[in-house]
Amino acid sequence: MIKVVEPSGRTAGSLAPLVGLSRQHASLADELRGAFERVMSSDAFVLGREVEAFEQEFAAYSEASECVGVASGTAALTLALIAAGIGRGDEVVVPAHTFIASALSVLHAGATPVFCDVERDTGLIDCGSAAGAISTRTTAIMPVHLYGQACDMEPINRLAKRHGLFVLEDAAQAHGASHNGRRVGSLGDAAAFSFYPSKNLGALGDGGAVCTSDPALADSVRQLRDLGQRTKGEHVRAGYNERLDGLQAALLRVKLPHLDDWNGARRRHARRLRAGLPNDLVTITERASTPSVYHLFPVRHREPDSLVRLLHASGIAAGRHYSRAAHQHRALVGLPSRSRPVELSEAEAWAAEELSLPIFAELREPELQRIAFACQAACTSLDGRGFRGHVRTSSMWRPDNASPRSLTSDPADA
Repeated sequence: MIKVVEPSGRTAGSLAPLVGLSRQHASLADELRGAFERVMSSDAFVLGREVEAFEQEFAAYSEASECVGVASGTAALTLALIAAGIGRGDEVVVPAHTFIASALSVLHAGATPVFCDVERDTGLIDCGSAAGAISTRTTAIMPVHLYGQACDMEPINRLAKRHGLFVLEDAAQAHGASHNGRRVGSLGDAAAFSFYPSKNLGALGDGGAVCTSDPALADSVRQLRDLGQRTKGEHVRAGYNERLDGLQAALLRVKLPHLDDWNGARRRHARRLRAGLPNDLVTITERASTPSVYHLFPVRHREPDSLVRLLHASGIAAGRHYSRAAHQHRALVGLPSRSRPVELSEAEAWAAEELSLPIFAELREPELQRIAFACQAACTSLDGRGFRGHVRTSSMWRPDNASPRSLTSDPADA
């Protein structure tokens, strides 16, 4: 159970944690210990057999012919761009509503991120806006499968083909997601994944991977991640130290067979939450062709900061992931790309209104109900009407006369 620190500094035990990794790890404890002991006895702590085995397994899962394990999701994005020959003087189109690493990777490769807008209903890249951001210097486009829903890749790939652009999927939040039945990781020229612990497939430290069906690109990433080595002691280019640890690969191998079941649980929990949330909260539109795996459960509200404070007071670990659009970060203000301004109003609206509710596979039914009750209470409070102690009637939720006190009671009472 995580601890939520309220703005006042008071710490409250969370009834509904934002991420419940301890529950997941408890269910796999024996297998995880076994993987640790296997690596400890092998002395292969960096790269090695476990990494090679995981690369083969994750490539097959992602429907790509190649997977290259690296040290983080940011490294995966950066090395994929460099391996594709993208660097100084080049521009890469990036949605303005995303984690900052998407844009930082472009800068680390030596190129310039050019921001485009996102769709109002999904928060995903707007193909029309992306088309407007393309110039004669554009060499790549980076669709970000944000929140666990794949972008609509057909128009993106058509746009890229028309302009000769490299398509790099940022799949850091979309392990196991699909578009028209094909998994992310196989939808562009390459895809970058993060295995940060809170991801749908998370390590017990940091890690990442590049998936591609281009053997030459994969070989280039392998060299770049390992100080430019082609063979032991033969350094053929100025590479980086961005290797995946053998231990993290072994732990990921334990988790990978469970990923589809965990994603299914996330989807079920998302349906339950949707049924009980107040109308004041706007949820994302999920397209039939791109079923979300719900890395996050974002909602939009006109007063997100106030709503988060009220939810914290009720023991619900809500959070704000992207309270600034990418171009609004101090680190990215004033980029040369801003000399060709593109309308980014939807990205800015997402940043102004978005917050995330708890979502993970091991959430429990009483927690889902309490999240809904707390959201109803908080929205009612912000409307100035006072708490009424009920959620709207639904075939999936029973009416409840929960009092404000029950929202902060101990989970053992459930």
